[in-house]
Amino acid sequence: MKNIGEYQIEEFPMSRISTIDIGVAGLKKHHIKALIELDVTEPRNLIREKKKLKEKINFNSWLIKCISHAVEEFKQIQGIRKGKRKLIIFDDIDISIVIEREIDGKKVPLPYVIRKTNEKSISDISNEIKNGQKQSIEGEEDYVLGQEKKNRIFMKIYYYLPGFIRNLIWKCIMRSPMLIKQNMGTVMITSVGMVGKINGWVIPVSIHPLCFAIGSIFKKPGIVNDKIEVREYLYITVLVDHDVIDGAPAVRALSKLTKLVEGGYGLS
Repeated sequence: MKNIGEYQIEEFPMSRISTIDIGVAGLKKHHIKALIELDVTEPRNLIREKKKLKEKINFNSWLIKCISHAVEEFKQIQGIRKGKRKLIIFDDIDISIVIEREIDGKKVPLPYVIRKTNEKSISDISNEIKNGQKQSIEGEEDYVLGQEKKNRIFMKIYYYLPGFIRNLIWKCIMRSPMLIKQNMGTVMITSVGMVGKINGWVIPVSIHPLCFAIGSIFKKPGIVNDKIEVREYLYITVLVDHDVIDGAPAVRALSKLTKLVEGGYGLS
């Protein structure tokens, strides 16, 4: 063929197959989207001070704890439908995050579920994330960090199944709140803005009843005590499953989260 020029052929990453399947399933969810920005100037100052005192916390682990605490007060927001007439609301808050690992010289994002975040401290969450980053992996077949061996074997088989069979598997999973929580948790947090600067919001696709896409932190003018000051603002996109919660209680939950974050919950 003419006018093609030079090109390279690379192996399609196995991890992308599950991402594609999740995208297909996620587009069937009825999420409402909220684009919010939070003033994180004071919390970041407090975290810097704690780091000087050698306390083992970071911004991400603190934000996960804030989200967990807000969800704990409004648990219906992480509810999952079972059939047409039942809603399963779990007491434990299991949050799925993405940890980037290097495999064969390439960076691959792998899910990791932090269990019972409502019972863990900020430092506990921070330590667990660090341990997940150090976890040994055999290859991209380690679909979820921290999985049992039998689940890893299933995932190796899953990657080689035809697309229509994989979609049938996802349909079965989506009908079972227990399977969803066991394998993926009830809340998803993706920190895409922490990788590079994005001046705006990221709109994700998710199968979770509640999903947060954490954007970048930017400095811009803000009003404090009727005076204009340079403040640090965090962009966050929130997806809420409209099938399980109405707009008003969802807004109350996000309002609670705003107070926790901007008030530096757990840092003072």
